[in-house]
Amino acid sequence: MTLSIRNQIPGTVTEVTAGAVMATVRARLTGGQEITAAITLDAVKELGLAEGSAVNALAKSTEIALATAPVSGLSIRNQLPGTVTEVVTGGAMATVKVSIAGGELTAAITKDAVQDLRLVVGSGVVALIKSTEISLAAS
Repeated sequence: MTLSIRNQIPGTVTEVTAGAVMATVRARLTGGQEITAAITLDAVKELGLAEGSAVNALAKSTEIALATAPVSGLSIRNQLPGTVTEVVTGGAMATVKVSIAGGELTAAITKDAVQDLRLVVGSGVVALIKSTEISLAAS
């Protein structure tokens, strides 16, 4: 299956915490970062996810926010540090490619945000992704 989701980072499940309907799944990405995905318990069962399972963490570029430094006092679980490798701006929106340990992410943000944050190639950033916006695919 080919997907339009640009952000697909491989990893290994380190923990599954099941609730009545939803579960949180923690995975260690190939670059060593930890991510958390909040997915349905049915999905955990259908994908056969357990500690040690190989997965791909997927996130749409529109669901990735960027900060110029780590952020505290925030409910967003996933904060992945990286370096801007490309900025392409259009009339209102921009895409920003970010190199992270073990891969690359693309964020779709406003052109104004690029200007306000002064993002250029080489800028250090932190990619922020809510756990509810990460999908998992068994690999």
